[in-house]
This record gives sequence, structure tokens and C-alpha cells, in this order.
Amino acid sequence: MFELPLSIKDILGVIPHRYPFLLVDRVLSITGPGPLDDDNPKTKIGIKVVGLKNLTFNEPFFQGHFPDAPVMPGVLIIEAMAQVASFSMYPTIVKKVKEQGESYQTILVGVDNVRFRSPVTPGDVLRLEVEVTHCRSYLMSFACKAYVTEKLVAEADIMANIYPVSKKKVI
Repeated sequence: MFELPLSIKDILGVIPHRYPFLLVDRVLSITGPGPLDDDNPKTKIGIKVVGLKNLTFNEPFFQGHFPDAPVMPGVLIIEAMAQVASFSMYPTIVKKVKEQGESYQTILVGVDNVRFRSPVTPGDVLRLEVEVTHCRSYLMSFACKAYVTEKLVAEADIMANIYPVSKKKVI
């Protein structure tokens, strides 16, 4: 159905984000307790996704946050978590696109229990691990953790709505 890891080309084919707001460079794994492309919301609970964001000094946010001690803004770490979380639906989306030609949009609708434990700086590789903890139709909750090497640098519980959208654009 699909091959892992997902490259940047694969990622660009799924989520609408583009530089400088694309905050995932690779999706390493998508695993779950059951069939990943099943539509049943109950089978989504327990799906895990692991993605990477490679950080260089050239990231635009490092230039002003902060010039003498660059740190990745926490809100962007949360956004990176959300972007990786959207890939929990990737197998289902691939199946539906092939069958019905639908496209999808993910909207972040909630963030709770956020903790930033250590700064993320240029040269770090941010490993983002998310797990689906609740699913009701396309409204999903995720337990998210961000690591640099093996060190936990941030964690959050996020909620997102992943829904089909029409290919027709309304102006």
C-alpha cells in the first residue's frame, strides 16, 4: 500500500504545509494494533507515528528567536507534533484517495498538558513520537513527545480534526 520511511516528496503530497512552515522532514514509521487503513474509529486508537525534523541554523525562526542563543519556539514544536500526528490517518487517506478521489485537511483544535523540558537548538534532530489515544470519527486525540537523541525535550496532548474536503474550491 505504501512504503516507509516517507520521504519529503511523499510528505509534500499529503500535507499542505510548505517551507518555512513544513516542520516534518521524514516519517519513519506508522504502526498500529490493527489494520491501518480501516475506517472504524476504534481501530485508530493505538496507532503510533514517528517523524523527524532536522534543524539547521538557517531555519528562519532561529534568526530572531533568539539571535545570540537560538532556540526553536515551543509553538513550532507543537506544530511539528501536529503535522506528524496527521500521518496517523495516512494509510486510510491513501486508500480513500485511490477509491474516491477525496482530499483531506487537518485542523489542530486543542492542546493540553504541554511541557517544554529542554531547549531545541540548531543542529538538533527532533524525533517526534505520537500515539492516537482517542478517536471519534475524524476527531482524534494524541499523546505527543519530542526527543533530541534520547532526551525528552517536550510533550503535549493534542486534538485534531482530520476531515475530507471537496476538490472544488469555494471563493
